[in-house]
Amino acid sequence: MIKTPKRNPSVVIIGAGMTGILLTIKLHEAGITDITILEKKEKIGGTWRENTYPGVACDVPAHLYSYSFEPNPEWSNRYASGDEIQAYFEKVSRKYNVLERVRFNEAVTDAEYSRGKWTVESSVGNTYEADFLISATGILHHPFKPDFDGQESFKGAMFHTAEWDHSVDLKGKRVGIIGTGSTATQIICELPKQADNLTVFQRTPQWIAPTPNREFSETIKQKCRDSRLRIEIAKKVYHTIFEQIFSKALVGNKLSHFILSTACKLNLRLGVKDKELRKKLTPDYKVGCKRLVMSGDFYSAIQRQNVDLITAGIECITESGVRTIDGKDHDLDVLVVATGFDPVAYMRPMTMKGKGGTSIDQTWQKKVRAYRSVLLPEQPNFFLMLGPNTPIGNFSVIEMSEVQVPYVLQLIERWRENEYDEVACTQEAMEGFNQRLKDAMGDTVWTSGCQSWYLDADGDPLSWPFTWKQWKQEMETPDMNDFMTARYPNKVKSKSKSKSTEEALVS
Repeated sequence: MIKTPKRNPSVVIIGAGMTGILLTIKLHEAGITDITILEKKEKIGGTWRENTYPGVACDVPAHLYSYSFEPNPEWSNRYASGDEIQAYFEKVSRKYNVLERVRFNEAVTDAEYSRGKWTVESSVGNTYEADFLISATGILHHPFKPDFDGQESFKGAMFHTAEWDHSVDLKGKRVGIIGTGSTATQIICELPKQADNLTVFQRTPQWIAPTPNREFSETIKQKCRDSRLRIEIAKKVYHTIFEQIFSKALVGNKLSHFILSTACKLNLRLGVKDKELRKKLTPDYKVGCKRLVMSGDFYSAIQRQNVDLITAGIECITESGVRTIDGKDHDLDVLVVATGFDPVAYMRPMTMKGKGGTSIDQTWQKKVRAYRSVLLPEQPNFFLMLGPNTPIGNFSVIEMSEVQVPYVLQLIERWRENEYDEVACTQEAMEGFNQRLKDAMGDTVWTSGCQSWYLDADGDPLSWPFTWKQWKQEMETPDMNDFMTARYPNKVKSKSKSKSTEEALVS
């Protein structure tokens, strides 16, 4: 009996950031060669291309924030800077011939599915046809910009951290920054060295985990060059700390949370001597309820003589600066907005229509949800990388993608073996998966009473309520009972247990 050769699917990937690069490499390793990456900007890198503000760095140790198959012995510090990470991704992209598959300056504007094929249109008028469409846009690429009264009247320079204006010279300037999250913290550690004065407008204080940024000497780098095992050991140590302390603390482990809370509270107590300032910097919520900020320098930076911490709310923006609700005017030359991103935008604002013309806006009309963070009902042969309820919370996003990609490849492999022409999760599977998550959220720190980007509009957490180990185990093999499959052009019944009339499709 002659075995039917594997099919070679055409794949369109949206985004050439960390996950898009990883997908391209792993798809090619699996023997899939028809790959097109549509990238909206002029080069690869995603968030590390977009964010170039002073002090930008990863808050995950560099050896952990690296592809498992491409360790980097050249990291300069424990927490790598943004430009160094960007250089790493560019180097990996060149080594694995990713760049030749990228169509730069082409944003996806429309995608429509019909009978086993996606038709994708780009911002420059090109049209692509693909068997599979994968969104690798990441979660933090649409800046959130609050609309302050009077902001159009400000006569100084005003910009979001993700749109840093490097033409603005900060030397000798009075600079204001709105926000105290992870990005703001990194900037606050750097701007006092440049600006004449820095005014920090804090809405909510943050818990700061003490994470000194060790510099790696040439001796350490050479040892890493000589022994990959040394890097693997360092990575294992970092992973264990994040998994056993940070991750478990967030999902209800009392001992882990006690250790993490104690470390953060001691860091505040020992790092800020002035009682009044310490009071202003003390959160009224549990450690981990909002994204934990990693910094070894923030408390020393906020206590510099040329830094002012303002806790009164902002009433409006004026021609000369910011007016707070206590009636005080704060004169500024530059105003930096560090208010984060829209965490549920994903691949939008593109228009996306799946089976029967079902749009992504219809699918997410009531709530942004997915099955196993990756699949959506009525959107066949589409995969959403790092979707809702991926365990994003002070953990390596690269490790998350390296768990999701093999899961996606298994479903594509079944297509290659002619088991089906289309695959999507059932509505019932998505409902059941999300109900299980919701039932478990009560044990997590995210529901303990704070506002954060971990929560959706209904106050439901968008993260994973179980351990990292459990997530990884559940992502090892797709449960085909949760999928709707179909064949074209022959009438072939789906192997799914679903009884939908669309189990068999006619030509």
